[in-house]
Amino acid sequence: MTGLNGSQRPDFAAIAQWVKPGAHVLDLGCGDGTLLKYLQQARGVTGYGVEIDDGNVLECVKNGVHVIQSDLERGLAEFADHSFDYVVLSQTLQAMRNTERIVREILRVGRTGIVTFPNFGYWKNRLQILRGRMPVSENLPFEWFDTPNIHLCTVADFEKFCGERAIRIVGRTVLTNGRAVDLLPNLLGELAVYQFGG
Repeated sequence: MTGLNGSQRPDFAAIAQWVKPGAHVLDLGCGDGTLLKYLQQARGVTGYGVEIDDGNVLECVKNGVHVIQSDLERGLAEFADHSFDYVVLSQTLQAMRNTERIVREILRVGRTGIVTFPNFGYWKNRLQILRGRMPVSENLPFEWFDTPNIHLCTVADFEKFCGERAIRIVGRTVLTNGRAVDLLPNLLGELAVYQFGG
């Protein structure tokens, strides 16, 4: 469980730095609503979370977060074009079956998209693969046989994906142990945070 100060989830502070005060935010795969509650307190945002899990939906309600129970894999048809200032997908991108579809939907529904994901290119992950094992870490906590992650990518992969689709990267913060990594981010960064637009 993440504290409301975002100290246990460094991507929360990285996301908040890009969100303008009073913005309207849609948090996709919002879990228990902790990120949206953090943004409400830190930036005075309004908005909704989207979550499929019954238990997490109940936790959102307990956290005072407006939540819609829905499956992201079906798209965001219930939301009008550009109905949110920001659409956030925090540490869920790698679990989506159709990555391109959800990124397109983020750009349709929001004026700006923000995604965070574990960087599979991080040197400790590479080292575990060299040892013949799938990586397990704080940002990739599951074993290969029970992981929800189906599309692991690197910082370089995501930037290539965006470039090939004319998706404009507006901002990037790559973190390790909660600190920004500027030197060799694809190798030395464990968690990537991107802001992007169409």
